[in-house]
Amino acid sequence: MKISTRIRAFYSLFKKAVKGTETDFTSGSIDKAILLLSVPMVLEMAMESLFAIVDVFYVSRLGKNAVAAVGLTESTLSIIYSIAMGLSMAATAMIARRIGEKNEKAASEAAVQAIYIGLVFAALVGGLGAYFATDILQLMGASAEVIEEGHLYTRIMLGGNFSIVLLFLINGIFRGAGDASLAMRSLIISNSCNILLGPVFIFGLGPVPAYGVTGAAIATTIGRSIGVAYQLYHLFKGMGIIKIHLENIRVQLAIIGRLLNVAAGGAGQFLIASASWIFLIRIISMFGSDALAGYTIAIRVVIFAIMPAWGMANAAATLVGQNLGAGFPERAEKSVWRTAYFNMLFLGSVGLIFWIFARVVIRFFSADEQVVLYGTQCLHYVCLGYVFYAYGMVVSSSFNGAGDTRTPTILNLFGFWAIQIPVAYFMAVHLQMGPKGVFIAIALAESILATAAILMFRRGRWKLVKI
Repeated sequence: MKISTRIRAFYSLFKKAVKGTETDFTSGSIDKAILLLSVPMVLEMAMESLFAIVDVFYVSRLGKNAVAAVGLTESTLSIIYSIAMGLSMAATAMIARRIGEKNEKAASEAAVQAIYIGLVFAALVGGLGAYFATDILQLMGASAEVIEEGHLYTRIMLGGNFSIVLLFLINGIFRGAGDASLAMRSLIISNSCNILLGPVFIFGLGPVPAYGVTGAAIATTIGRSIGVAYQLYHLFKGMGIIKIHLENIRVQLAIIGRLLNVAAGGAGQFLIASASWIFLIRIISMFGSDALAGYTIAIRVVIFAIMPAWGMANAAATLVGQNLGAGFPERAEKSVWRTAYFNMLFLGSVGLIFWIFARVVIRFFSADEQVVLYGTQCLHYVCLGYVFYAYGMVVSSSFNGAGDTRTPTILNLFGFWAIQIPVAYFMAVHLQMGPKGVFIAIALAESILATAAILMFRRGRWKLVKI
């Protein structure tokens, strides 16, 4: 085939992927299926990661205490992200399985029950988080100056967590149905609002006063809420496979129970990872605000690169769920290896760029030389494991897509709590390596975890899971 013909074919598929529709991915070309799912999912995750980059770009103009407040709050919010991702993962797995079985009615019922779970969780956490915001910052080791400047940011972000939970959860519903482009559009809308509103509320514009770091929380919460409103509009409008209407709005405890069973493992694996990150940032806070600010900026940059890679991993989860539902386990496995290969090419390239231009990237966010030093050091060490991360995240997501959330949970417990935290503390404190010891521990633990996940995946037990 001529190169021009291939380019036209790729462009045609790219447009179809971005335009999007619910699709059955249980037959035809696997590479085509990966492309149709990955393009909108990669763009979706790129939009999600922009939340982190935009906030830290604006907030970094306010000083290192503001950046530290954002970093400490984000480490706490990671627990909420974990629960939201666990629920999203359960919804994706169950809905993809029902779509593969050609049971659209059951898929919609599962979607509604998942939303009920998300609403209850968000209400409970929002009330507690908003009330104890100052205490949470104190517990995380924040200085009095950081607490004074950032406690309202923390209170708004925790109190408005419903926008985080529902945005993750409903996008998981769309992905399970095969409509990744709708999930992408939800984040494009919410992120565009955040980008526009960020400087308005942070620095003030016209009649709107400058709220400082608190304004970042206001803008982010409003932006995400608008994205959720767009999602709900499509669900109630009923134009796609997944619909909310009078026939399926009743509470169904049996479905909720099955969703919670899958979500518990999914949330558990992310909670284990999130708790690990909280311990890491607590260790780094021992070395001052410069180290904490540098780490916060570097991790935001890392997330910016890794989130699109998670888009490919989410594509693998959908392919696994739909193909297992259709009775094609070998096609499901082949889809995973092909997706992991493409993800490795992507993240390997990003890692090389970060290694070369780490200092330039960090200086884009801060002119403080000590902050730049720590941020550059963090980026250098963490990106060394990108090739391992690429395979590990696809394989872990594929376990979840099959409904086997137990295996990644056990692996995360081993990788983060048996390796990452002890090694980080030992190297940083006992070997007196400081923050560099934490950065090395991150790369080491993630690489070992990815290798273990691949070995477990090859055993094939995930093919036998029923949900």
